[in-house]
Amino acid sequence: MHPSRLSRLVPLVLLLAPAVWLLLFAARYQPGPVRPEAQIVTQRVVPRTSSQPKPTPLAPKVLLYPPLTDPQASPFPKAFYGTVVRQVKLAPGEKLIALTFDDGPWPVTTEQVLDILHQHGARATFFWIGKNLEHFPRIAQKVLENGHAVGDHTWSHRYGPVSAAAAAKEIDSTERVIAQDSEAATRLFRPPGGNLKNGLVHYALAHGYTVVMWSVSSADTDPKAPWTAFAENVLKGARPGTIVLMHDGGGNRSRTVQALPVILEGLQRQGYRFVTVPELLAAALPIPLEAKSASKPASPHLQVKGQTRTGTH
Repeated sequence: MHPSRLSRLVPLVLLLAPAVWLLLFAARYQPGPVRPEAQIVTQRVVPRTSSQPKPTPLAPKVLLYPPLTDPQASPFPKAFYGTVVRQVKLAPGEKLIALTFDDGPWPVTTEQVLDILHQHGARATFFWIGKNLEHFPRIAQKVLENGHAVGDHTWSHRYGPVSAAAAAKEIDSTERVIAQDSEAATRLFRPPGGNLKNGLVHYALAHGYTVVMWSVSSADTDPKAPWTAFAENVLKGARPGTIVLMHDGGGNRSRTVQALPVILEGLQRQGYRFVTVPELLAAALPIPLEAKSASKPASPHLQVKGQTRTGTH
């Protein structure tokens, strides 16, 4: 090629070279097609319809014992009618004990006590105040439905001396409410404060009631004692045939509720079974004939047709 022509082509090539390089780069690195943005998937909530199955309800609590609802029933020997009992003597190796609860029925606490007794397969006896029974009949009915026994604890929990007419009103009024509202009858009576001499017990004995005292007290009315003291009192004092005093009503009984499982578990480990007062009386041993003739009870209230019931206050 002629030198003059070549000299003219070189500048032209230098000018076109960047454009050619850009075209080659663009062809090699051309981006692919743009992807559509991801769609946001939402879940549609389907409302429940009547055709859909509903959750299975909890099974009702199975009653451990049949309710005591026969007003004519005689659940314990008539030898105990018209007597005062603190505890009974049982056959050797028979480890029965009766827990009793006073001053109910009571909101919350009574039902908590019932649940704990149910969990441990235990029966008990509840001594009701008439005015509380009138206010809380549903709670009272639950006591009976769970197979527990009940007793009369007067209408208004009077401690002081009462006339014969006042004693009749206190005891009979409560008995009528028990029979009407709870469809049960009781021949058990416990005097408020354990007072044997204010006129109430005299009336109860004259009308055939069994006056149920106690041989071990949990002392759960002590306002300063911790619940552990209540449990210790019962665990240390328990013997076969013991009647234990506790409270489910009449005030804040949350400490009693705390102590109760410890009492039940501790005594069950020792082989005790928990029965109602009528069941305990039915299991009592009769006093031998020679002991009957020799016995001279210090108080006529501790005599059972010539027999002396063993026990301490």
